[in-house]
Formats: sequence, C-alpha cells, structure tokens
Amino acid sequence: MSLHEILTLPFMQRALIAAVFIGLAAPAVGTYLVQRRLALMGDGIGHVAVTGVALGLLTGTSPTWTAVVVAVLGAVAIEVIRERGITNGDVALALLFYGGLAGGVLVAGLAGSGAATLQSYLFGSITTIDVTDVVVTMVLAAIVVLTCVGLAPQLFAVAQDQDFARVAGLRVRAYNILIAVLAAVSVTVAMRTVGLLLVSALMVVPVATAQQLTRSFRTTLTAAMALGVTASLGGLLVAAFAPPGADVMPGPTIVLLALAGFVVTWPIGAWLRRRQRLTAPFPADAGVPPLDHVDTEAHPHDHGPDCGHVAVRHGDHVDYVHGAHRHAAHGEHYDEH
Repeated sequence: MSLHEILTLPFMQRALIAAVFIGLAAPAVGTYLVQRRLALMGDGIGHVAVTGVALGLLTGTSPTWTAVVVAVLGAVAIEVIRERGITNGDVALALLFYGGLAGGVLVAGLAGSGAATLQSYLFGSITTIDVTDVVVTMVLAAIVVLTCVGLAPQLFAVAQDQDFARVAGLRVRAYNILIAVLAAVSVTVAMRTVGLLLVSALMVVPVATAQQLTRSFRTTLTAAMALGVTASLGGLLVAAFAPPGADVMPGPTIVLLALAGFVVTWPIGAWLRRRQRLTAPFPADAGVPPLDHVDTEAHPHDHGPDCGHVAVRHGDHVDYVHGAHRHAAHGEHYDEH
C-alpha cells in the first residue's frame, strides 16, 4: 500500500491528527518536568490514570474523562505532599505507581473487563480512536500547549528557582499545581497514542534530545515539541508500513524512534559541550591567583581576526584557542597558558 493510499484511510487521518497534537503537548509540559527534575512524574500519573480508566469502564462512562479527573487529583495530591514535606517526592511517586496500577487492575476486573481491554490504554491504540476521541485530544492538547507557551516566563521561573520566583512575587504553589495538572492532562491525552505505561517517554525523551543541541530554555521548548511531533508521526508511519503479518504497535514504535533520536544527538551534544568549555572565558575570581604564562620566543603561526582559530576575550586582551593551549599576543611574542 502506498503512502497516498494510507493517508486516504479515515482511521489513519484521525491517527495522524491525534499524533501531531500529542507530539506537541507531551514534550511541552515535559520540558518543565525535566527542569524541575521530576522526569518520572509522568509515570506516576500514568499509573494513577489506570484507575481512572477502570472507573470509566465500571460506570459505563467515557474512560478518557474519568482518567482526566483521577489523574488531575493524583497529580495535585503528589504536589501537595511534596510541598508540605510529608514525604519526599520519590516515595510519593512510588505510592502512585503501585497503588494506581493495582487499583486500576482491580476495578477493571470488577467491571468485567480483562487485561485485553486495558491493553489499548496501557500501550496505546491510536489507530482505533474515533472522531470524538480526536476532538477531545485536539482540545485538551491545545489547552496544554497554549498554557505552556503563553505562561513560559512564569512557569520557567518557578521550575528553575522557586525562591527567586517567590521574591519576584509569583504564586509558586499555584504554578506548581498548574504544571502538575498540565502533566495529568497530557498523560491522559496521550494514553491512546503511546499508552499510559510509555507516555512518560514521550514527555521526557524529546526534551533530553533537544537539550543536547540547544542552550536556551525557549529554544529547548520549541525543539522538544518539534521532535515530539516528528517521533509521533514517524512511529505511526513506520507501524503502518510494517511488513504484512508483523504486529507493529505504534506506541512502542514512537517511543523507540524518540530514543533513537537521543542516541544520534548525544555524541553531537557531547562535542558541542566540549567545544563550549574550550571557548569559555577564564573565571574572574580575585581569590584565585592568575594563570601562569609561558613565554614562547618562536611561534609558527600568527594569530589574528582571520586566522581561523577561536578568539576568546581574556581581561584586557584576546586569547586564541590553538591546539590544547590558548595563545595571547604579548609584544613581539606570544604567552601560552
């Protein structure tokens, strides 16, 4: 089947639309979670959302909406626990992991639904979503993206340094809870794409990949969203073009493709970080004695603006990075340090 034929299939069109919106929303909120060192929070919320799905199956209502409600309550609970110091964040996440998953399986059994019914929510089933699911996904994902982008300065300040945010007059508790709620909504929106057990990867891996190549927060946020969309669409198309008879699920394929992107960019990021360290100016600290300079009477290369070597300002002069040293013109010779 050709690409054109695949794109004309109604279920594939719905899946592609959902993949784009989820690929934008999950890394958007994941950027703030990574900044706060809460990369595993998505996993904890995903396990809690299993209970919400099971409640939807038990009551005969929409599992998506019940999952949203339960996930939001769980996310707010863990944020309150962390803030008040009742227990540390790792223990709170562990409680959500085990209690949410066990409760969901138990309630699903009471509803007469077995593991097969939960599988589409645990590991994703994007090709089976209907028009209503697509509309819900688009609305919720749009809210998440607009909030993450529109409130980026405030959310970044809170995620980066809460003490500074308080001094600046920001309502730190409210913004922390907002990030938790956005994470909960993103998890439930993405559960039909990559599944509740894998959703955290789509929230974290594109961010980690973007951080290999970017240096500013806003650039990281934008790049992570672009990488999330690329992984979502790519994983969906790879699954669609799988050989006949091969049961390739889109959810795991999306996650593996995102991980492959990180593997490819990590060496580039390591090289960029090393280059940045080489070109960084020397620290100006009065308590540290100045670096020793070694006079070199002869130098095989004349440094200048067009010499091709990186120039770094050092106090009242300029150093040129040359090999493993920095050279600075000093009269008729060069200082090497």
